[in-house]
Amino acid sequence: MRLTLFSRLFLGYLGIFILIIAVSVYAVIELRRFNDITRSVLEGDTRVLDYQKKLTDALLSEIRYERRFLITRDDALYDQFLLFKSDFDLYIEEAMALADARASGFLSQVKDHHQRYQDLVDQEVKYMKAGRSYPYDRYRQGKGRVADLIIAELEKLSSYSQQNTYGKIRKLAEAGSNARRAAMAITGASLIFVIVLSLFITRSITQPISILKMKTREIAKGHFESDVNLSSPPEIAELASAFNSMSQKLKDLDRMKSDFFSSMSHELRTPLTSIKEGAGLLLEGVGGALTEKQRRLLTILAEESERLIGLVNSLLDLSKMEAGMMVYNFEPTSLAPLVNRAMIEIGPLVEAKKIRLDSRIAEELPVITVDSERLLQALRNLIGNAVKFTPDGGQVTISARQRDRAVEVSVADTGPGIPAENLATIFDKFQQAASAGSYRIQGTGLGLAIVKHIITSHGGKVWAESQAGQGSTFIFVLPA
Repeated sequence: MRLTLFSRLFLGYLGIFILIIAVSVYAVIELRRFNDITRSVLEGDTRVLDYQKKLTDALLSEIRYERRFLITRDDALYDQFLLFKSDFDLYIEEAMALADARASGFLSQVKDHHQRYQDLVDQEVKYMKAGRSYPYDRYRQGKGRVADLIIAELEKLSSYSQQNTYGKIRKLAEAGSNARRAAMAITGASLIFVIVLSLFITRSITQPISILKMKTREIAKGHFESDVNLSSPPEIAELASAFNSMSQKLKDLDRMKSDFFSSMSHELRTPLTSIKEGAGLLLEGVGGALTEKQRRLLTILAEESERLIGLVNSLLDLSKMEAGMMVYNFEPTSLAPLVNRAMIEIGPLVEAKKIRLDSRIAEELPVITVDSERLLQALRNLIGNAVKFTPDGGQVTISARQRDRAVEVSVADTGPGIPAENLATIFDKFQQAASAGSYRIQGTGLGLAIVKHIITSHGGKVWAESQAGQGSTFIFVLPA
């Protein structure tokens, strides 16, 4: 099942929300555990220790007033004794209500020993009030032994409560350390989970979009062949399907256009050639003598026929190159003769515009493997463009030099230059190398497109450098 973008985002946020809830629940459980231990220490062990001190004080007070009473026989002292006895009984009942099982055992022993002490005191008081003699030393020793037992049990209770408190504090510290480690582990795992989840969701969205962006750039360059295969998310899969349909339609339109140009070129070249030949025969006087006006009109007709034939040939060449049907005859060739030949062919136009045409060809250029006729065609187009866009009295310079394991050729002019925004498109078909400012020359926009195809087919690359008002330089590099 392919999840939609909404489902992915919803499940991602739901996972993060559940993770936050789980961390919060863990924190609440640990805090409650800390609170239980703290409350146990404060309300249990600490208060038991307080009662242990109160019981000890109450017992010592009982012993003190009991001994004074036996010496002075003052009833007020006996009443104080009974008061502290009541306090002792109250304290021990309250302590037993708070104590745990083991502490309650100590308190039970204290209560039993205290009852024995109380019984001995009661017996001694009865003998005293009846005026009878009794074994004073035996009772004194018995009360001392019982009091020592009570004090010993209370000390055991105190020691146990302190150890219990320390144990709970250590347990609290260990729990805090464990909670801290668990919190760090959970936080780290949560952070990794959130990052991985975010990367997965983001990548599932951005990667298909990046592929579509790359394909868009390929289409903008005229490459319609490869399809975009994206199956997930469904929304982007539908977009890719629509994109492929658009690409196919553009491909069909481009093929129809190329077929149209090829067909029309074939259809136009035959009648144009006939018109050109007919005009030439008439100019030669085959049809009889011509007046000056007739000769001038036939000359214009012949020139325009030649221009149209050149345009048709360019359309045919470009159609073959785009269809991959152009045949190249590669053979080792010296570059300098090709440059010189192209310069000679453009000579009449250079002289007509009084342009200075210079060449700077490095000596001992390496031999390159090329199709001489096609490379000559590229040179003609580049030099012809430079001359065409250079104003009268300007200069065109053709340079050739070795660069690493390649040969670099440049054609520089002193024309008005090309705007920076047009440099990226001037090698596209029907895109004329528009000059900066108002300086404008009409053309077909096929020459540079043919140059690009020829240079690319030779394994090289071509580009243009220009600044408005400072001329232009067209450069291509071929492997040596």
